[in-house]
Amino acid sequence: MEMHQIRYFLAVAETLNFTRAAEQCNVTQPSLTRAIQKLEEEMGGLLFSREHHNTHLTELGRLVLPHLESIYVTNSAVLAEAKQYRSMERAPLKLGVMCTITPTRLVGFFEQLRARVPMLDLTIRDMPAKPLVEALLAGELDVALVALPSFPERCTAKPLFTERYLIACPRGHRFEDMNAVPLSELDGEDYLQRVHCEFRYHFEALNVPKQHTVNVRYHSEREDWVQAMIAAGMGCAVMPENLATLPGLVTRAIIEPEVTRTIHLVTVSGRRFTPVEQVAIRMAQTYRWDAAEPARSTAMVWEDIAVVE
Repeated sequence: MEMHQIRYFLAVAETLNFTRAAEQCNVTQPSLTRAIQKLEEEMGGLLFSREHHNTHLTELGRLVLPHLESIYVTNSAVLAEAKQYRSMERAPLKLGVMCTITPTRLVGFFEQLRARVPMLDLTIRDMPAKPLVEALLAGELDVALVALPSFPERCTAKPLFTERYLIACPRGHRFEDMNAVPLSELDGEDYLQRVHCEFRYHFEALNVPKQHTVNVRYHSEREDWVQAMIAAGMGCAVMPENLATLPGLVTRAIIEPEVTRTIHLVTVSGRRFTPVEQVAIRMAQTYRWDAAEPARSTAMVWEDIAVVE
């Protein structure tokens, strides 16, 4: 069964006249008649009864009419959607973003992407690193921004930018008097566990012995809660360089070892990209991420962050 056969059938069913149907479909009447005959052969019976000037649907024709109408309408809708994709009249993009990436790092990129693709329809999924990769592999996401030391074999990961891990503590904490904090200094400290923190993956990738044990007092999935509790003097936590946003936090670079993470643009190898995905991937690789530092509040103690050479 071919779509032009269905189109010819529907035209005859509407006009009940082979000549007018051929004119409507812009084909010769013999061509239309042959197509209808082939369709009848496939259906196993006559679809129309032709008695002199009286043409009408047979019982079989009436039976298949709604189904063939549905097929034709669905096919037309699919072609229209494909045309929209090609012309970017509608440009959906499902982007996964690791939940520990600060939004201010990304808004500039989103603005440029929207300028390039005015009909951008962006959906952002905010998830921890490993579930994000799983969603990408399952086809729930088109592309993802993830920081992990390694990725599954099916993934293609292109580095975008790197940031350090810092110790965040309240004002008056002993770390405030240090230019940088050796990781071993965390031994015995009260600690707030950021549930979605991927720090341990990056630390373990360095293959250095762990020389500290913290006293985990609180666990939270909410980054703002963790930061508020730190500012209130309830402990300290490790967090990415650009994540801290609340006033009252002192941050110091981690050294011995210095631990960093690299944000990657991750796609699935071999998966075909839509036009908007292709644009987003190219733009992400050329965007000036090093100039996309988040706005920092003057109420915070950011000026004391040490630069480790």
